[in-house]
Amino acid sequence: MNTSTRIAVIGLGAMGGAMAATLHKAGWDVTGFDPSEAARTAAAQTGIATTASLDDVAGTPYAVLSLPAASIVETTVPRLLAVPGTVAIIDTTTSEPATSKQMAHLADTQGAAFVDAPVSGGRDGAASGSLSAFVGGTDAALAAAEPVLLALTGGKYSHIGGPGSGNVVKLLNNVLAAANLVSVGEALGVAKAYGIDPAKAAASISEASGGSRVSANMYPTWVLSGTHDSGFSLGLMARDAALAVEVAAQIGESPALLAAVAGQWQDALAALGPRADFTEIARTVAPAITPAGAPSTTPVS
Repeated sequence: MNTSTRIAVIGLGAMGGAMAATLHKAGWDVTGFDPSEAARTAAAQTGIATTASLDDVAGTPYAVLSLPAASIVETTVPRLLAVPGTVAIIDTTTSEPATSKQMAHLADTQGAAFVDAPVSGGRDGAASGSLSAFVGGTDAALAAAEPVLLALTGGKYSHIGGPGSGNVVKLLNNVLAAANLVSVGEALGVAKAYGIDPAKAAASISEASGGSRVSANMYPTWVLSGTHDSGFSLGLMARDAALAVEVAAQIGESPALLAAVAGQWQDALAALGPRADFTEIARTVAPAITPAGAPSTTPVS
């Protein structure tokens, strides 16, 4: 069993930075990499050593990836493995199944483990070490990655199956959340049209069979309040919804409802832009219940 506590965190954005801080507080010897000087500075302020060169952390025994796209995972992993010493790479990116299969094979040929472990729980979960993770990988790879997974999730992870399976289930989770954000918004819009307080409608629905985290937490906290500060972008959710439908098509499935939802998110993306908070979808499906109302009719890039 490897007892090293040296770990690299690749990607120090909202999620990666919070995970790096959690690992640091848990006693890991963390070095963070991000091409953004601002991200590195923010991480350094929490006591984390940082570097502007990915090559500086190649061969670190453990590595956590928190990256914006599968294409970046594909270019990052070979560089990390270019120097001997890697024990396990834990990829928390919401990536693509084919990419994870390729990276797991590459790692295995070099005596290292790779697991796809996309996470849920947002920046608060990352900061508190209470994320949930959908893990894809072999039993041996999971065993190698487990110390890191325990630090990030407190044990709240599910071993879904082989390489890539964690990505599949995470994408399905996200497209279901995307559908729920649309449907709850539309329902609360109907309630308001009848003169019913959307907050009261959301609270009562949340105690019944139609309730969900979206109705109980997301709408009251971020939509009805008008704060829209969840920390997760509309651009990323639109990407995930589209990718979930694409992954389904790759295996011959045609989920009509999920495809329609993915289309609504693309419409919202065009109206609000990729940097809008993902809860701002409500402004396109039920503008009357949001303080900011409907977005401008001018497309946002």
